[in-house]
Amino acid sequence: MSQPPLSVRLRYRVDNFLAKGSGSLFLALVVAFAGSIAVIAVLRLLLYVIWPDTSNGLVRQIWIVFLQLTDPGNMSQDNTTPIVFKLTAILAGFAGVGIFSALIAFITTALDQMIGELRKGRSQVLESGHTLILGWSSRVPEILRELILANESEPDAVVVVLAEREKEDMDEELRTRLPNRMTTRIVTRSGSPSSMRSLEQVSAHTAASAIILAGCNPSAPQEDRQASDARAIKAVLALLASAGPDPEIDVIAEVYDPRNRMVAEEVGPGRVSAIDTEEILAKIMVQTSRTSGLAIVYSELLSFDGSEIYFFDAPWKGATFGEAQYRFKDGVPIGIYTESGHITIRPDPDRRLESGDELIIAATDDSALAFSKSPVAKPTEFPLVRVRGKQRVERMLLLGWSPKAPTIISEFAGYVQEGSSVDVVLHSPPDFVREKVEALDLEIPSITVSLLDKQPLDASDLDDLNPFAYDHVMVLRQNPAVEHTPDRIDADSIVVLLHLRKLGDKVRRASLTTNTKIITEVMDSANQELINTAGVDDFLISDSLVSMILAQISQEPRLRHVYEDLFREDGSEMYVKPVHYYFDELPVTVRFADLMAVAQQREGEICLGYKIHMKRDDPDQNYGVVLVPSKKKKITLQEGDGLVVVAEGEG
Repeated sequence: MSQPPLSVRLRYRVDNFLAKGSGSLFLALVVAFAGSIAVIAVLRLLLYVIWPDTSNGLVRQIWIVFLQLTDPGNMSQDNTTPIVFKLTAILAGFAGVGIFSALIAFITTALDQMIGELRKGRSQVLESGHTLILGWSSRVPEILRELILANESEPDAVVVVLAEREKEDMDEELRTRLPNRMTTRIVTRSGSPSSMRSLEQVSAHTAASAIILAGCNPSAPQEDRQASDARAIKAVLALLASAGPDPEIDVIAEVYDPRNRMVAEEVGPGRVSAIDTEEILAKIMVQTSRTSGLAIVYSELLSFDGSEIYFFDAPWKGATFGEAQYRFKDGVPIGIYTESGHITIRPDPDRRLESGDELIIAATDDSALAFSKSPVAKPTEFPLVRVRGKQRVERMLLLGWSPKAPTIISEFAGYVQEGSSVDVVLHSPPDFVREKVEALDLEIPSITVSLLDKQPLDASDLDDLNPFAYDHVMVLRQNPAVEHTPDRIDADSIVVLLHLRKLGDKVRRASLTTNTKIITEVMDSANQELINTAGVDDFLISDSLVSMILAQISQEPRLRHVYEDLFREDGSEMYVKPVHYYFDELPVTVRFADLMAVAQQREGEICLGYKIHMKRDDPDQNYGVVLVPSKKKKITLQEGDGLVVVAEGEG
């Protein structure tokens, strides 16, 4: 076999040399520059020997070569020299232009790459006690907004976002969505949330808490949801491994499958909270569909803006839970957290507080919480009213379908009397919806679950359903078989709500009475105002509520168990009950302490606030809902108003 030509072999060796990286290219350019100086300097010295230049010495000749290579303008140095020296000046000038152009291009490119790498955030995050958000979704800005509010009292709080997305894209979106970050710094990094190297980069071992977001929407196919759960569990394992043998980090993860949630929590007992946010939202939707104004109550209690739920410890000195209700200037206790970790919502008023007990308390600010030695207000006694609401046969109309629908139907069955019904309305329902409706009808014998093939987006089809003959109308997504954007889902909901508003006006013009409650889910918080003007009684901003829950639990993991107790049908829940359940004569002017006392007479109900019906459409007045006011505040209540209470049952 003949040897390749020398030019081919040289080309191959040069390619291999340059393939080693930018350092090789820089070295080659430096060598070329030094070689050019050497060659032209030798040539000029030879010429100097043959034609001596009396104006410049030997060393000066070499210096002139260097100057002419670095700047062709220095060819003027040879204005008075013989013509042969001018030829070397021209050669040095051309060689310098070529070599220095390449060097400048190399340096410019290297600087550009360096700046690009810096913008990509490859550096180690040097923080401790920070909150980690692992993954990216539309909820990230909402979660960050809540954490910014939570950290308002901190001088320098840090939240680090790690996601498989370009850092520049994350930074740009967050700059647009979160212009005011108060005292919170937001650091973003690109990487895999389940990679040990990426977690080391964001200093996961020194983080205080971590939120692991789902990798797909709840409406995604089962295969995608399982893949999301697998990534979440892997991220949990990586987090705990990076935190060391005795991890102190609190982890909250979005996990869809209940079996996967169990696995995730078994990995880190006491440290990992795996939750299904869709299930929580479904339960809240059922509760709010039954009580107008409850969505506003939850929005305030779950947010860091306004009243929140805290854990508070103090020397109780033998006080009972009922007495403790009046021993806080700002705050209303709703439960007890014992030293053994047991949570009781709405305990017996005579339950004596013991050392190690913490009160679960709703308050506007934990910094203002203080347990007084004596009551801050003494309530006026009112006679007990015997009016009670009764469980009855009810009808619910579900316009659309979503992953929440099965939980909504199951929870609804727990609130109503046997013989109630749920009608699911969907245009050309897919097979999986038909199968699920049939299964629910068999699984829940106390109610009837039916599927109707109608188009809720069509006004005539909606009119045929006679929606205002139902007790509850709930608007869900209209095409569950197709993955739509949040804005498109909200647009369909608005169309349905506008049709319902028109039909409602028709009913009222006919002087027909209706108590139908309409509720919908808002996917994008930007559509809140549009939904609010479309004739809906209550609405839930799903991304906002989920973000609030995730943010709250990341700061106080014990809140998860409080929420689980409040949101389920069994046990104590939140209600907005009619004021005539509490007072015989209306209107009545009372202090908030009086409202707490009359509520306590009804099987130990806990009054957190009140709702003024006349302000139900005024967003500036929080739609008439006031939580945890001063116990001495005077309030005038009339028919149509209500009390916000923690109670067992609607009666």
